[in-house]
Amino acid sequence: MVAVKVWGEYACFTRPENKVERVSYDVMTPSAARGVLEAIFWKPEFRWRVREIWVLNPIKRFSILRNEVNTVASARSAQGWQKSGGGFFAEEDRAQRNALVLKDVAYVIRADLELAPHATDPLTKYREIFERRVEKGQARHQPYLGTREFTGYFAPVSAEDRPLEALTEDLGRMLFDLEFTEDEDGPVRFRKHGANGGAWVKGRAVPKFFAARLERGVLKVPDLYRSVN
Repeated sequence: MVAVKVWGEYACFTRPENKVERVSYDVMTPSAARGVLEAIFWKPEFRWRVREIWVLNPIKRFSILRNEVNTVASARSAQGWQKSGGGFFAEEDRAQRNALVLKDVAYVIRADLELAPHATDPLTKYREIFERRVEKGQARHQPYLGTREFTGYFAPVSAEDRPLEALTEDLGRMLFDLEFTEDEDGPVRFRKHGANGGAWVKGRAVPKFFAARLERGVLKVPDLYRSVN
């Protein structure tokens, strides 16, 4: 098992049941933790399995008003502008929305690496690479805490990094991750990796949830990874 400390000034782990206004979960979700780990180090030969998330700082919430756009960006629209001219003007599509986000967050992510069937190198190799990258502060891209505007920072875990033992509460239904399955009639395209390399396939992405609970500052993640890519 590996561990990394992650912190930031702001975070927003958006609850999917809120369609318009963004409302953050009280704690980092397993899928957000996986995103931080993959930002630091990722290869198609292994998968991250988040086991625990330690909450290091008291939970603080505050509301902000943000400018957002209503239209979802698409490659088809960009290709049309390239051929016939035009473009996207944010001022004509802007909307102001409230967001309930977290402030002064800090976590320890504890996770395992699981080798993919086509992997040929030992698991120790990838674990040691990850630990060296954490020590040096190296990442594939800058990690973020829920949404890209909220930058995340990371470092090795120190002896002083302990979960808040006074923090025990039920968090309710929390997003675990997306389960991707191949389906020729599916609405999404995703990258599938195997012994012959990667390929784009069509399929479906189904959200999976679990009953989340903080025990003495620790969120234990259930083992629901069997069918998650």
